[in-house]
Amino acid sequence: MSTSNKINSSKLTIELQYASPAIESTVSKAASSTLIKKWVKSATPLGGLLTLRFVNAAEGKKLNLAFREKDYATNVLTFPYELSKNNLVADIIFCLPVLQKEAKEQGKFLKAHLAHLIVHGCLHAQGHDHELGSDAKKMEGLEIQILQTLGFANPYC
Repeated sequence: MSTSNKINSSKLTIELQYASPAIESTVSKAASSTLIKKWVKSATPLGGLLTLRFVNAAEGKKLNLAFREKDYATNVLTFPYELSKNNLVADIIFCLPVLQKEAKEQGKFLKAHLAHLIVHGCLHAQGHDHELGSDAKKMEGLEIQILQTLGFANPYC
């Protein structure tokens, strides 16, 4: 069962999808759809369509295996389909059990970790990556800056 909640803004449409009502409930307790929209817009100045999907470990593992040939669930997967000067279209997949585990291990609130990974995924959708050290420093700097404007601490401390 999948539920969906569309949020429209003037230029950017953000669609939130949840693999189950339980996942939707857990995410909603950490952050409202309005707050998630604010985080996305803070990290994404472009117009277009972003779909954020929150999944369980089985779906996360299946997608990571199919698209990255890695046989485990990962925290976030970004699938950019279109990127131009003014527009983007992308899907960003969040594996909720992985996010919860990481937040606990790192001593963070789920809300803060979720905000970080939403910003992280949005930057990936805009062509940023962290494969090379110099690219990682640039991307991490952007994440820190955006998260600070949203009232969150440096996630790398």
